[in-house]
Amino acid sequence: MSSVSRKVCLLGDFAVGKTSTVARAVRNTFSPAYLTTVGVKVDSKTLRLGDDELRLVLWDIAGANALDQMRANYLGGSHGLLLVADGTRADTVDTALELREQAQRLLGRALPAVLLLNKNDLAGEWEVAPARIEKLAAQLPVFSASALSGAGVEEAFAALARAVAEGA
Repeated sequence: MSSVSRKVCLLGDFAVGKTSTVARAVRNTFSPAYLTTVGVKVDSKTLRLGDDELRLVLWDIAGANALDQMRANYLGGSHGLLLVADGTRADTVDTALELREQAQRLLGRALPAVLLLNKNDLAGEWEVAPARIEKLAAQLPVFSASALSGAGVEEAFAALARAVAEGA
């Protein structure tokens, strides 16, 4: 069995649930307290892919709707992106996609990416229409998820791990 590490950056607007998603994926926990990430928070999650292990080093970059120089510096050496948007705020999907474009421009290459639409536990309040989700899914893997309940989180990380492993 071989084990390899790959850097993955989480990108998304403020308060979409990036840190909560990492906490759910890594420690299977959720805190209702909102704490703004300052700079970057690094964690890791190991996934099994067949006979191999892939350690995703997760860089939870502070929320933004644009990549300033500090955030841009955190992207160096990235192998993949976990784009996080809030299903109850349609504009956060546009922000996540724009951040992906900025990241790829800055790095000069395309990166495997997965879009996690967070807060599916609040599905009745979603602003992201099913037709939009379908259209997005034609461009990249899209997961409806909840950091609160854990629904869809493992599936999103597994899909990202597979994409990163294929891109390596």
